[in-house]
Amino acid sequence: MSISKTVLVVDDDQDIRELLDEYLTKAGFTVSTAAEGEEMKRRLAMGYPDLILLDVMMPGDDGFTLCQYIRKTSDVPIIMLTAVSDEMDQIIGLELGADDYIAKPFSPRQLMARIKALLRRVKPTEAQQIPAAPKSIYFANWRLDTASQRLYDVDKGKDYELTGSDFALLMLFLTRPNEVLDRDTISFATRGREATPSARSIDVQLSRLRQRLGDKGTQQRLIKTIRGNGYAFNAEVTYEQ
Repeated sequence: MSISKTVLVVDDDQDIRELLDEYLTKAGFTVSTAAEGEEMKRRLAMGYPDLILLDVMMPGDDGFTLCQYIRKTSDVPIIMLTAVSDEMDQIIGLELGADDYIAKPFSPRQLMARIKALLRRVKPTEAQQIPAAPKSIYFANWRLDTASQRLYDVDKGKDYELTGSDFALLMLFLTRPNEVLDRDTISFATRGREATPSARSIDVQLSRLRQRLGDKGTQQRLIKTIRGNGYAFNAEVTYEQ
């Protein structure tokens, strides 16, 4: 593992912070720590790490809230740490953008294996390779403002703010309309890594975007599922500079 990799440990338990700091430093990582949300935000203001270990149960903002905060601006890999081995916690964490989940107590070797596996999958996102976006993009009854990342329902006169990952997914579809995109392509564009066979995050994200667009159930007219191949965005798209 390259010594240039940086990890931010966010946990209110001082013993765990010190243990992980020592272990990861010996493994060649550059480690910083935070005991709660405000300290985490101050760390992130100085630059994002290569990976974040984020505890779920903390005073003040919990890990789920902080995961949402991170995902508004970054696709940095996140591993959630929790003392509760509960499937619902795992689902909530994935829905909010976490990449992996490990229950306490865990062995440092197990955590290291998770970290290495996740970092191996991280690659530059396709979204970073897309040319400068137009100011507005129109499709169906919607207008997307690319600067503010707000989605406007032209017919109803309502607007909605998109999360960073949802905006990246919609931009991928809008820049490649009527093209079949497989799960790996979607995962690279929105999360910077390949889709793992068991990952539910793509399904959750697609479902969330479909719901926002009113494109759910049997009325899926915009995001079409191409069985065995992927998904295609079925709409006429126009751009305004």
